[in-house]
Amino acid sequence: METHPIRRRHLLGRAAASAAVLAAGPLGRLLQAAPAGASRPNIVFIMADDLARDELGCYGGKNVKTPNIDAFARQGLRFTHAFASCAMCVPIRASLYTGLYPVRHGACRNHAPTKAGLKCVGDYLKPLGYRVGLTGKRHFDNKAAIDKVPGFQPNCVALQADYSLDGIRDFMSAQADQPFCLFVCSINPHAPWTVGDASRFDPASLRLPPHIADTPKTRAAYAKYLAEVEVFDREVGDVLKTIDELKLADSTVVIVAGEQGPQFPRGKWTCYDWGLRSAFIARWPGHIKPGATTAAMIQYEDVLPTLVELAGGTPPAEVDGLSFASVLTGQKTEHRSHIFAVHNNVPEGRPYPIRAVRIARHKLILNLAPAGGYHEKHVMDIDREDYWKSWEQAAAAGDAKARQAIDLYVKRPGVELYDCDKDPWELTNLADKPGLAGLRADLEGRLRQWMAQQNDPGAALDVELPPARKGDKAKKAKKKQP
Repeated sequence: METHPIRRRHLLGRAAASAAVLAAGPLGRLLQAAPAGASRPNIVFIMADDLARDELGCYGGKNVKTPNIDAFARQGLRFTHAFASCAMCVPIRASLYTGLYPVRHGACRNHAPTKAGLKCVGDYLKPLGYRVGLTGKRHFDNKAAIDKVPGFQPNCVALQADYSLDGIRDFMSAQADQPFCLFVCSINPHAPWTVGDASRFDPASLRLPPHIADTPKTRAAYAKYLAEVEVFDREVGDVLKTIDELKLADSTVVIVAGEQGPQFPRGKWTCYDWGLRSAFIARWPGHIKPGATTAAMIQYEDVLPTLVELAGGTPPAEVDGLSFASVLTGQKTEHRSHIFAVHNNVPEGRPYPIRAVRIARHKLILNLAPAGGYHEKHVMDIDREDYWKSWEQAAAAGDAKARQAIDLYVKRPGVELYDCDKDPWELTNLADKPGLAGLRADLEGRLRQWMAQQNDPGAALDVELPPARKGDKAKKAKKKQP
């Protein structure tokens, strides 16, 4: 494993140089109140892959038991309004590591590269004296800035996801005099749902979201999905146990995050809350109040500047994210007033560009090219569980609810406006309600202003990709050979 050695005297010099900056800010007051000998915290960021937040017990879930995450929530701060800016793996992970929105970092469609020369979290934390590592799923380009840690499966479509804690344990204990930041990136519960024991769940008794067509194949698929949620909970428990065994719990900020929503209709690859709204829980004994909740609105772009501040640095001004360190320590109860989101459908389906803005209660969605309907290949074409086909068959047989579920996913108007408090599943479009015309205009204006600030051309960004040439494919395959 590649490491970044830094001499102890350099660390002490860095700490002394930053003392004035720390003392002036909220984190400085926090560290001054820390026990004698306390140092900057270690950081462990545990991330799921396509996790439906509402399935966790601490977020009200009833279908699957998540005892480790629920116990962790009782020890820390649970965010109720944490959001992804894109419900898609590559864009949102690039946002996590760079602090930039998808259009600015360039990976604004799935499997697209980030722009050359961008800094990521390792580039910011290593100069502050931190070792920075990652185990499991990577999905970002600047691999040199974050050390690879063995242990967790990196391939999100692997049929098996066995993991070892040895690499994590070695990384955490490698240098006692140097703080570390470790990302533990699970591939659960990403499809295909082949991990865990689905037989532990009774499909007939599951509570399905109201926009899901209720067919036997849907229930069977959802049971397999829940089995992987259960495995992720076990992974979280094992990582937390390792931290305890190394006696690092009191000196470590641990964050458990859900990424985006599940690979079901109106979840992943959409701008609905089931896709964008994320589980996000943070623990730091003695600094973060246990058993607390906050409605402060945060996005994944905010994580990088927050980690920089926790590490004793100044949050970088060049990123889109805003540090919420003061929310973690209870000094503030609010953070963002608006959340922004983007979706470009190519290469996961035909062009279907979407932009969205959300405030605490309402959300506006612009479908910039809704003609022709929405199509997403993983849900509608590469459905290993065959549940989408069962929807179509049920609708063809006269099942009105199945037809409604299909139309809700495929046929969308140009503008959608929802009251997320009264209508959390976003089933009633209020865009044409006269009494909300002012709200609609204000939110659309703010959304288009954000798009302009991001240099986002909108629909022009989501276009069919040119077909790959055979020669290009051969070169790519040859390059991958050892």
